[in-house]
Amino acid sequence: MSGLEAVTGRVSRISGPIVYAEGLGACGLYDVVDVGDAGLIGEIIRMKGSIATVQVYEDDTGMRIGEPVTCRRRPLSVRLGPGIIGTIYDGIQRPLETLFASTGAFLAPGERSEPLDTKKKWRFVPADGVASGGAIYPGMELGSVRETDSVTHRILVPPTVRGRALAAFSGAGEYTVDEAIGETELGETIQLAHWWPVRASRPVAKKLAVSEPLITGQRVIDVFFPLSKGGTAAIPGGFGTGKTMTQHAIAKWCDADIIVYIGCGERGNEMTDVLTEFPALVDPRTGRSLMERTILIANTSNMPVAAREVSLYSGITLAEYYRDMGFAVAVMADSTSRWAEALRELSGRMEEMPAEEGFPAYLPTRLAEFYERAGRVKSLSGLEGSVSVIGAVSPPGGDFSEPVTQHTKRFIRCFWALDRDLANARHYPAIGWIESYSEYAEEVRPWWDRLDGRWTAVRRDALELLKREQRLQQIVRLIGPDALPDTERVVLVAAEMIKNGFLQQSAFDEIDMFSVPAKQVQILSIIMTWYARALAIIKNGAPLAKLVALPSRDEIVRIKTKYPNEDMDGIKAVGARMDEELDGLEKLYRRAESL
Repeated sequence: MSGLEAVTGRVSRISGPIVYAEGLGACGLYDVVDVGDAGLIGEIIRMKGSIATVQVYEDDTGMRIGEPVTCRRRPLSVRLGPGIIGTIYDGIQRPLETLFASTGAFLAPGERSEPLDTKKKWRFVPADGVASGGAIYPGMELGSVRETDSVTHRILVPPTVRGRALAAFSGAGEYTVDEAIGETELGETIQLAHWWPVRASRPVAKKLAVSEPLITGQRVIDVFFPLSKGGTAAIPGGFGTGKTMTQHAIAKWCDADIIVYIGCGERGNEMTDVLTEFPALVDPRTGRSLMERTILIANTSNMPVAAREVSLYSGITLAEYYRDMGFAVAVMADSTSRWAEALRELSGRMEEMPAEEGFPAYLPTRLAEFYERAGRVKSLSGLEGSVSVIGAVSPPGGDFSEPVTQHTKRFIRCFWALDRDLANARHYPAIGWIESYSEYAEEVRPWWDRLDGRWTAVRRDALELLKREQRLQQIVRLIGPDALPDTERVVLVAAEMIKNGFLQQSAFDEIDMFSVPAKQVQILSIIMTWYARALAIIKNGAPLAKLVALPSRDEIVRIKTKYPNEDMDGIKAVGARMDEELDGLEKLYRRAESL
């Protein structure tokens, strides 16, 4: 990667994962170093004269003063090429399955393995018009390989290539990631894979405005608080409120082409569930294994804290790589709070001045650097791709006023606040409709209007109804529901129908686990029609009890589990039966009023 000669110094001080080394004055900030006799991976994070401050990404227990530190004169990077999909990496792109096969469950200090399989040959198919002597440019598509049955991997000219023409091109054939497929007139070799520094965003031709929603199949998200492709969202919630469960559902059902799941500092048992469940999941779009379009980064809470800090950058870099090929990529970061805690620990080791709750003063900057790498873009190749970032936040005690949640809100536009009371009531997804919001509703409204022109109105009316119900519940807790007139009690009934028949969704029900957009709007439209007509009938003199007793009301609540996505006629028939029953009740009380 680098033509510069390595520089060797020695360890002068050790403070947990922070190591101080002298004799590295010729090195640069964020250069990679091999630390100690075991050659642990580290990164220079501060320079003062010839003294380098190094954060070590492996367990440095037993290291001694005076051990060698070798600087590689290159930044911390990941290797990008065929073979990433379906692989389980740690935070510094070591393939865990490969290491497990060779060393067992516990990694030895300094253990290494190539991030990509260097022996596997890939069938390379050149793109039309690419040949020796032809012009090239950064991002240009040279050809493709079939990475999995679900993903065709485009081989693009790396952004760092300066040559303008191909002096040689090997053409179609089978190549490993280390073999050259071409060479520029400047002598630069082009392979199926290349390296990219994790802290640097990959260049794009143009940033585009977001316009299309990321469909998740979760009704509370898609209709009430939509996320766009290329957008950013946060899922804050206390322990047990369903952050990981919600991200699992989104990862399985969302219409992204590629999923990057980053388990950052999570408990080992939760990450084990991910590693065992994801390979067994069936992709609903292809009928094949979900792992054929998924990348997993596992960095559990018992792994070295410094590797947790870099895992987010590794994951977002892999996502940008596939975005440049024209894919829509969804990144699940679980959780950014553990990442922030790693920053806090490392900052404390370096004796930096702490800010609020001990976090470093640069916490907001690091959060911004991560979330701003999301977006919908036109890549250097001219293809349109997107990276959507969904970050889980674990505020201690569910306190949304703590620094990580508050700073995250500054850089995201979609906030799915998990509610402890909903989780305790087994209402999942436990996304509270009062504190949550989405600033993408206006951007995605044209897309929804093309699908169903009722989306804007029913969404607005339903959210207003739920807010009104919350205000009424405060009165009910004081004086009871019987003190309210029927015109207000019907608000409570309709809100309950929305909660039970629309917002609550079972991940274990074959019909209810995923809801297509057309079904989502149809269900909510029927409920809001029931409320509007019921209110009018009550004003004509009908008691609420008569409306509640109508058979269609219970049938409306059961639509989500009774009628599959493709049975839209069955759902519309429920609406027709509701209208018929309400028509009869309306005529009855209109006649009674005239008498």
